[in-house]
Amino acid sequence: MSESPNTVLVRRLYDSGMAPEVTAEVIAPDLVWDITPGFPYSGIYHGWESVSRDFFGNLIPAFASFAGHGERFFATDDDHVVVLGHYHAVGKNGAEADARFIHLWTIRDGKLTHLRQAADSHVVREVLNG
Repeated sequence: MSESPNTVLVRRLYDSGMAPEVTAEVIAPDLVWDITPGFPYSGIYHGWESVSRDFFGNLIPAFASFAGHGERFFATDDDHVVVLGHYHAVGKNGAEADARFIHLWTIRDGKLTHLRQAADSHVVREVLNG
């Protein structure tokens, strides 16, 4: 069975490692990025510029390395894709861990418009705090 166009769109983002040229093509200008309470730099961000600057701009420098890996992709209806995956985090002190996540994406007119994230925040914070 082939993947839905929305699943292909979301998978493209993960497979690219969030490459700038891909994010520019797939993310809507009015993106809403909703990070679960308790996760480092949690909150609701509006627009990719804010996500890049205010979320990733704080999160990425706090770790030696941090990456999200999508593992399973499910189209739930015409507008949503669920991604099961994990973050691999390495703290500045060398501690590392994998933390599971669930991402719910909303797609409109072939663009990603909303991310709602749930993740094992405790594991990520332990690596961050050493």
